[in-house]
Amino acid sequence: MILCVRFTPGALPLGLIEDLTPVVQAFPPDVALADVRGAQRYFGRSAVELAALLRVRALAHHGLDCAIGVGPNPLLARMAARDARPGTTLAVDDAIAFLADRPAAALYGVGPKTARTLCSYGLDSIGRIAAAPLATLQRIAGARAGRELQERARGIDRTQVVPNAAARSIASERAFPRDELDRERHRRALLSLADELGARMRGEGQVCRSLTLTVRYADRSTTTRGRTLAEPTAHSVALTATAYAIHESLGLQRARVRGIGLRAEGLTPVEHSAHQLTFDPADDRARRIEAVADRARARFGPRAIVPGALAA
Repeated sequence: MILCVRFTPGALPLGLIEDLTPVVQAFPPDVALADVRGAQRYFGRSAVELAALLRVRALAHHGLDCAIGVGPNPLLARMAARDARPGTTLAVDDAIAFLADRPAAALYGVGPKTARTLCSYGLDSIGRIAAAPLATLQRIAGARAGRELQERARGIDRTQVVPNAAARSIASERAFPRDELDRERHRRALLSLADELGARMRGEGQVCRSLTLTVRYADRSTTTRGRTLAEPTAHSVALTATAYAIHESLGLQRARVRGIGLRAEGLTPVEHSAHQLTFDPADDRARRIEAVADRARARFGPRAIVPGALAA
């Protein structure tokens, strides 16, 4: 069985999970998968009992409340954890019954665009996707994607929990001290996040292919939107512009925002990416200034140089 543990964003105590099983894969900033099949035999407890033990330890040692999904594979465990409320465990015993009546957009790996396409063909629930002929799904989504879509709709997931897997994304979050309605404070948080992620990626020799913005509200609900970058980059100016564009697309009006998170996804080594040269002197100047700032931060600390808008 697989546990999907969802902590408060930014708090991911992997050591706590590794006390139960060494087969742990982190998905920063707040999710980890753990294969507890060996732990079940070793401790003589069920996966649900191990999940309860983990929640108690997280609360006792770190003061953290977590939501845990339990399933026979990572797909079902992830979906269960997404539905579980903090301090609870949701276990999936019957995959077909668990998935059948859920909307197409709830299937892990199905984005808004794919969900709209499926709904236009009448495949508006996971149960209907599972019952659709493979040839139909392949005509809609493509040969490989259609096969994967049908398997996921039937609760089949062939992926494994991979310990110490190289991170394919990095993320960070800014929490506001109170419910924040000021749009300019939202933008300052986005500027800070984009600058931080850009510096981290450049320091690790990586670039990202897309950004995902998560806005957390006072009622604990969230909105998540993503956007693919024009080219893989770690350039803070490009990351900030994309983050602003995603934020504008949400059309928030007087929303009580509790926190904003930004995730850089599709990380690849910078040597495997290409940069489109331009004749814009401002862009070239910004990149040279960025390189100087990175050297200063490496020597004097991350706060040695910050964007002017964040210095006030």
